[in-house]
Amino acid sequence: MKIHLYIEKYFALFLIAGIILGLSVPVYSSVLMSFLKPLLMIMLFLVFLKTDVSQIIKNMKNYRLTALVVILNIVIFPLIFYFVVNPFNHNLAVAALLLTAMPAAIASPALTDIAKGNTALSASIVIVSSLVAPLTVPFLFWLVRISDLSINPWWLLIDISVIIIIPLIVSQFVKKYKPRFVEKNQQIFTSVNVFILAAMVYVAIASQRDAMMINSVELLLDTGFLYLLFILLHVMGYFMGYSRSKEDKIAITVVSAYRNNGLAIVLAAVYFEPPILILMVLTELPWNTLLIPFRKIATYYR
Repeated sequence: MKIHLYIEKYFALFLIAGIILGLSVPVYSSVLMSFLKPLLMIMLFLVFLKTDVSQIIKNMKNYRLTALVVILNIVIFPLIFYFVVNPFNHNLAVAALLLTAMPAAIASPALTDIAKGNTALSASIVIVSSLVAPLTVPFLFWLVRISDLSINPWWLLIDISVIIIIPLIVSQFVKKYKPRFVEKNQQIFTSVNVFILAAMVYVAIASQRDAMMINSVELLLDTGFLYLLFILLHVMGYFMGYSRSKEDKIAITVVSAYRNNGLAIVLAAVYFEPPILILMVLTELPWNTLLIPFRKIATYYR
């Protein structure tokens, strides 16, 4: 097996290794933290190089379904989770809001393909949610007006726009003017992204390692909450596509449950207190482990 195929197949091992190394061999530096945003932009650039955005939008047949899923996933559900959880635990409520406000994970089409779902529908939701997220995320945090967070919605809008839109535009220019480069190297883009994401996880974990070790019981409870949140997102995704085909159900479930937590980690590192960053890093655990049982359950979809 070629090395890049091995990395893609066992990508979860590399991400878990990033978590373990961050906990056992932490090296914290403000310089390393400053690399999180550029690393995420490189990741998105490589993913968008493999995505013909104009064709996806042009051939978008289920535009009403796509719009419904996007609005529910990144506007309505985040508000519901925040207001339900906030009376019990403020940090968990903010974490739930931040995570569920994120667009669908860039890897969603690949995850949908693994689960034998409609990859075209998944890709269209990824693109649309990524394009509108720079507007909806600042709007949500402006709307809830969290008193202990000093977030300027305009700076958040600019930040997310830079992180998502610039890689998107540059990638499409490269695809147009350097198609041979893309065609020759695209088979390694995913494996490169696995290493980048593992590095991001390591930096984020290492920066909060001491805080995470203070209260291991709380850490376990927080992880349990995140698993519950991810399971609920799977269930909500299934019911959003209840009347659709099996392939559509799988696609909608994937884009609902698997969000761009790399973006959430970067935003948490820049704008939020350490407890929120820790929670965003912990989302790597359910993100990387729940696809296995979901893939099995999806075989029973009708």
